[in-house]
Amino acid sequence: MTATPPPSSLDPEIAARIKRGADGLVPAIAQQYDTGEVLMLGWMDDEALHRTLTTGRCTYWSRSRQEYWVKGDTSGHFQYVKSVALDCDADTVLVQVDQVGAACHTGTRTCFDADSLPVTFTGTGITGTGITGAGITDAGITGTEE
Repeated sequence: MTATPPPSSLDPEIAARIKRGADGLVPAIAQQYDTGEVLMLGWMDDEALHRTLTTGRCTYWSRSRQEYWVKGDTSGHFQYVKSVALDCDADTVLVQVDQVGAACHTGTRTCFDADSLPVTFTGTGITGTGITGAGITDAGITGTEE
């Protein structure tokens, strides 16, 4: 992707809100609409977002192939768009979809199924700025302020 994206039909008001990387792309998280399961991360430019909003199917920009791709056109594993939102900084897109088949190109349900990292934190409470020696109870956060 070049620094200057190709012309797009994306609504100018939406385009003006988006904060893109130097390559003109914004990360797009695909999430299963009814379970909240995070499926994959793709990349969109303005045109990919426009196509996603207007066709009801997720369109991404392939950084390796330098072309648009519609999820499912070759694999049969479609993503049907239910909603699209910008995060609070307008630098990430969340696309809630109805995923048909595997979301990952490896054939797994999500791109996050294969390589779980070990979490070694063994603490029992919140420490750091503002709260010391705190625990979380059914009633909320307890502890003393620093």
